[in-house]
Amino acid sequence: MVVMSTDDVLAEVGPRLRRMRKDRDVTLAGLSEATGISVSTLSRLESGLRKPSLELLLPIAQAHQVPLDELVGAPPVGDPRVRSKPIVRGGRTHWPLTRQPGGLQAFKVLEPQRKEEPDPRTHEGYEWLYVLSGRLRLVLGEHDVVLSEGEAAEFDTRVPHWFGSTGDGPVEFLSLFGPQGERMHVRARPASGK
Repeated sequence: MVVMSTDDVLAEVGPRLRRMRKDRDVTLAGLSEATGISVSTLSRLESGLRKPSLELLLPIAQAHQVPLDELVGAPPVGDPRVRSKPIVRGGRTHWPLTRQPGGLQAFKVLEPQRKEEPDPRTHEGYEWLYVLSGRLRLVLGEHDVVLSEGEAAEFDTRVPHWFGSTGDGPVEFLSLFGPQGERMHVRARPASGK
């Protein structure tokens, strides 16, 4: 994928505006009347003698009834889907849900039905678990709890911990892990309170 500089993107706006106007069989005078922008400004914009600004591009986009992205030639957004292969470790299947290495990592995890003796471990980081289906046993320090569908837990991984099946059936859950100790911030509504 070729990444264009801002100057290159702006240099392409004028010719694109001219093509769009001509393809729609609109004169500069007609576009001026529809947008309230002078003919000379529109002409300088199309020839590249005037830099495009939002004040100029918004009315033009409205007059042509196109999104602003079409006027500036915004690059298409890449496919947002994460296509990952499952990883099986110790009988547990992990599907990575994040693509970037390091930082906060997200996984969908399927723990098969099995009865295991907890073996708590510690390491640097912070973890957040959310149960999608089944029941997840979590041993955290002195606590031994069972999380059901829709329940979540978060903890510092420096505290001895272990999680797995209760032995009553498989459990499917989401795991978010930050190796540098990032904490999850979950908001029920925007910070503005609206």
